[in-house]
Amino acid sequence: MTEDIYQRSMDMHKNLKGKMSTTCRKSVETMDDLALIYTPGVAEPCRAIKNDNDVLWDVTIKNNLVAVITDGTAVLGLGNIGPAASMPVMEGKSCLFKRFADIDSIPLAVTTTDVDEFVYVVSKIATSFGGINLEDISAPRCFEIERKLQEKLDIPVFHDDQHGTAVICLAAFHNALRLVNKKIEDIRIVMSGAGAAGVCIAKYFMAAGAKDVILCDINGAISASRTGGLNESQAAIAQISNPNRLTGSIADVIKGADAFIGVSVPGVLTGDMVKTMAKNAIVFAMANPVPEIFPNEALAAGAAVVATGRCDFPNQVNNCLGFPGIFRGALDVRATKINEEMKLAASKALSALVSDEELSKEYIIPEVLDPRVVPAVAKAVSEAARMTGVARI
Repeated sequence: MTEDIYQRSMDMHKNLKGKMSTTCRKSVETMDDLALIYTPGVAEPCRAIKNDNDVLWDVTIKNNLVAVITDGTAVLGLGNIGPAASMPVMEGKSCLFKRFADIDSIPLAVTTTDVDEFVYVVSKIATSFGGINLEDISAPRCFEIERKLQEKLDIPVFHDDQHGTAVICLAAFHNALRLVNKKIEDIRIVMSGAGAAGVCIAKYFMAAGAKDVILCDINGAISASRTGGLNESQAAIAQISNPNRLTGSIADVIKGADAFIGVSVPGVLTGDMVKTMAKNAIVFAMANPVPEIFPNEALAAGAAVVATGRCDFPNQVNNCLGFPGIFRGALDVRATKINEEMKLAASKALSALVSDEELSKEYIIPEVLDPRVVPAVAKAVSEAARMTGVARI
């Protein structure tokens, strides 16, 4: 099946010669049409923008246009394949923006791995866009790129691999906690993976109330007492996580833990490890395409709820549940940024779509094609933007 989908996808891409195109909202059939959309008529909106830059939002595509930008250094499960090879993924992301939230977007691949050069390039083209979606940029560079761009720009800058994953993960996790009758502030969470997604999820969960989060990288548990082998973002998260300063491998720190969250590599969690976890354990094994542990093994070892990043298992943690509605909400109020309150509002709205009657160990998060998702998330994000003063309208 996997080989079949790869070949069918290749055939489709060759036949279509790209998955997207641009269209005009105004037809050009007469000389009057031409005069309206181009010269001489177009001079008037140009003059209006010159007098008041905010008019740009009212008379151009900026109000509904997002740039999907990468340097190709961390593409899906393929790694550093370069900007050219990343283009099919960026096109795909643009298709998802349009399909789920009716947002126009342009895929852009930037040929540099220098942080400041990347920031310079993006900042110089940002006038055309209402938002910037950073995609598939390796850690720890992604953290610095996002921070510097947001400082320079007055539109949202959102690295979906970090924040999108965190938003969906927390929404699903809240419902898993509802199912096992535990509270986020009372549990111990062990995470595998301390890259962009892992660090962001840890921070986000702590912002949502988690007090005992332990990140693990290839060398084991990260803590304030561990020296060496940590990049800047990992060293920073080490200071605020793992309050009991536990050390050792995942197998060591998973004992008695209430939850496991994996954004790493296949096979790092075994059934024997799950057996040592607390009763009614939650396992989110989100490595793709092969998870840290397969659901059947985790459930057989005693896990109460299991989620993955795959669509062929229940409880898929899929970024498509987040970024379309998040950007829709931000664009609708012309937000200057996507702040923590907006992201937490998105998680809460998404979680609330699963009623008490629907909630089960195989249904803790809505499906990607659920038509309620984008409107609910967008509304929550817009309201949070207004409440926190980052909305222009």
